[in-house]
Amino acid sequence: MRRALVPGTFDPITNGHIDVIARASQMFDEVIVGVAKSDKKRPLFTLEERVALAKEATAHLDNVSVVGFDDLLVHFAEEIDCKFVVKGLRAITDFEYEFQMTAANYRLNDSIETVFIMSPPQYMYLSSSIVREIASFHGNISELVTPGVEKALRARFSC
Repeated sequence: MRRALVPGTFDPITNGHIDVIARASQMFDEVIVGVAKSDKKRPLFTLEERVALAKEATAHLDNVSVVGFDDLLVHFAEEIDCKFVVKGLRAITDFEYEFQMTAANYRLNDSIETVFIMSPPQYMYLSSSIVREIASFHGNISELVTPGVEKALRARFSC
């Protein structure tokens, strides 16, 4: 069975993330969305909230599950017996960062392969931080996130 891990902070999960996850679910037998605790990033939502939002957003994908983790990515991949990590790429800046992370991960465990999926044009600009910014100023985010995520953001920002 070919199992892939799609890691991220997902604060919150966006339609761009869901696109990458859905496309990975067509390439692999099982996809695990790994929601990283990432306290250094000072997330808006707790790990538990982000896991719940990701579960709701990916519920339509039969071979996708969502779990939280608080460890090095390669250690988590080893723990769940996963040999593939899937990352989405939006722009050159993503590539530079992901290239460095892939090299570091390869140094830690060279049996874990990283697979990159390019974002389609409609999601190339989309990030969780952009969604949070728009939501914080009461802007329209309905085309950027699922209804459940939009509701959570509206509640957080009292919109």
